[in-house]
Amino acid sequence: MEKNIDIELKPQHIAIIMDGNRRWAKEKDIDYRLGHKQGAETLKKIAKYANKIGIKYLTVYAFSTENWKRTKEEVGALMLLLQKYAEELLNSSDLENIKINVLGDINSLDKSIKNSIKKITDKTKENTGLVLNIAFNYGGRDEIVKATKKIAEAVKNGDIKIEDIGEKLISDNLYTAGQPEPDLLIRTSGEQRLSNFLLWQLAYTEFIFLDKYWPDFSENDLDEAILIFKTRNRKFGAN
Repeated sequence: MEKNIDIELKPQHIAIIMDGNRRWAKEKDIDYRLGHKQGAETLKKIAKYANKIGIKYLTVYAFSTENWKRTKEEVGALMLLLQKYAEELLNSSDLENIKINVLGDINSLDKSIKNSIKKITDKTKENTGLVLNIAFNYGGRDEIVKATKKIAEAVKNGDIKIEDIGEKLISDNLYTAGQPEPDLLIRTSGEQRLSNFLLWQLAYTEFIFLDKYWPDFSENDLDEAILIFKTRNRKFGAN
């Protein structure tokens, strides 16, 4: 559990690619849906723990724009799991002051799922604890394209000039507008790639790759990752 980690040295914002649910289930010779279900339980546990130890932002990759290529059955199961997760939180008195956002193209989701997302984000919008960003139907390139279109429209309408376009303006048009960029990225399952996750925001983020499936990720693993983060010398391009 939590080690003596100075609050000043903790990352403000942690991003996690929650990878390995299906492989976890396959190794146990159980239905892949149980892997996703256990992954959702792990997310609840880690979000509450991150809130407890003073992490300000946690952004997790739940469903990418590329995941639509999976079987119709699995996509449907993931959609139902998100809705069930949101509804369980809605009916829970144990939110622990966590604020929930959903990052991604929500408009293309089914109406019932959109309604569940709206209810949980509305219910938690005034909470002042951990900000939990759930990236769902999210793609980093798609996010940048959407931001570019919004900026181009503003130029076209005369609201801004081309000379006004800079890094801050682009950041202000991303899903994570107003939030600090992640200090630390954790990816489980042993894979070492970004998979189109937060491509703009991760420019100076420290990466940690764990050879462990997401359903097995624990509070102790988060503590260990933070301790490793403390040893990193972040120069942000300086000497």
